[in-house]
Amino acid sequence: MAKSTVAVVGRPNVGKSTFFNKIAGERISIVEDTPGVTRDRIYCDVEWNGRQMLFIDTGGIEPDTDTPILKQMCDQAMIAVGAADVIVFMTELPAGVTAADREIASMLKKSRKPVVVAVNKVDSTGETPAGFYEFYELGFEEVVPVSSLHGTGTGDILDAVAAHLPEAEREQGGDGAIRVAVIGKPNAGKSSIVNRIAGEERVIVSDVPGTTRDAVDTLIENKYGKYIFVDTAGIRRSAKIEDRVERFSVVRANAAVEKADVCLVMVDAAQGITAQDERIAGLAHNAGKASVIVINKWDTIEKDDSTVKKFKKDIEVALTYMRYAPNAFVSALTGQRVEKLYGMINLVYENSRRRVTTGLLNDFLAETTARVQPPTDKGRRLKIYYMTQTGIQPPTFVLFCNDAELFHFSYQRYIENCLREAFDFSGTPIRLVIKQKGEQPKGEF
Repeated sequence: MAKSTVAVVGRPNVGKSTFFNKIAGERISIVEDTPGVTRDRIYCDVEWNGRQMLFIDTGGIEPDTDTPILKQMCDQAMIAVGAADVIVFMTELPAGVTAADREIASMLKKSRKPVVVAVNKVDSTGETPAGFYEFYELGFEEVVPVSSLHGTGTGDILDAVAAHLPEAEREQGGDGAIRVAVIGKPNAGKSSIVNRIAGEERVIVSDVPGTTRDAVDTLIENKYGKYIFVDTAGIRRSAKIEDRVERFSVVRANAAVEKADVCLVMVDAAQGITAQDERIAGLAHNAGKASVIVINKWDTIEKDDSTVKKFKKDIEVALTYMRYAPNAFVSALTGQRVEKLYGMINLVYENSRRRVTTGLLNDFLAETTARVQPPTDKGRRLKIYYMTQTGIQPPTFVLFCNDAELFHFSYQRYIENCLREAFDFSGTPIRLVIKQKGEQPKGEF
């Protein structure tokens, strides 16, 4: 069943993200004293008294601003309002009712959606402060005192929200969706590709590197399947990460990789494959994630008959450890080949989940070792007794042998390459676990 949607809106720095994190039970949105830290819509699931809700945290609304980034934040918040069943309008007691609050209230009334006003930073216990009551002049019936910092009043807010939820909840997509993390350097086009896929201005796009600070989820369902695309903050070299907010964003991007089924590694075609691209791709590889290398801004490159071949060679040299990952040459700006990404995502996802029976594996092993004999050392030859698959995502295989020290890296690579050729594991890492006979594999690897 579909979860009813609740948008949390208000001026910048009134405590929306702190409230959001409190009800989510974890630090999902970045919380800083700097106004405008939450720039995009962030989602979390909340269950309250048996009701399932999808809460959306938004960037602050600045009604009268000419600053492009603040204007986009306002537009993002209003998109969330349009999608919401109920709106939590966050204000703050210390500032009282401001002109911006009044303008936001006017905008929300036009939406004709139920609105619950949360007066934040009512941190003292006991009698409600007199200043609280002036928030009724905003024209909404439900005004609730809350302290996002201490968590008081959040239950009252959730009760008020639940009272407005539709009785019948609709069927929801998202279950069984492939989770896709879009990773790369700042300004490589991650947000642009997500927006192109979503068909709306889902994530803020700016020429300023580092615009996306949180990992932002976008649910897509189409003829190819169901997907959750996660646009992540651009990952810079550690030495260049000085701002505290950006450092936390990089941690969030790394966490998005860990939770993903597939990673799209975005590379800026104009800059070519760089050392930082190598490090970022390594995050996906080391986490065992199926991956596609996406070369964006391909429309900006002057091409001849050998351009694609040369670029592929550069990638192969720089990302030697990820030769299994297919390449996609796209343009988020024009949409060139973007739709082909769905097929590639499906392919590498299915390959990462492929299981091979032990019988087939041992037939494969007999043929493979007969073709190229296992290595010897000081007259002692490696003997591989059998192999079995113990896990997926990534596909993991345990090989039992007479002496693990004889199983040289080069022969492991040979076995891996033969596995890929025999069973089509393109797009996904493979893990080989070497055990001497008598050792037992410890669960899935």
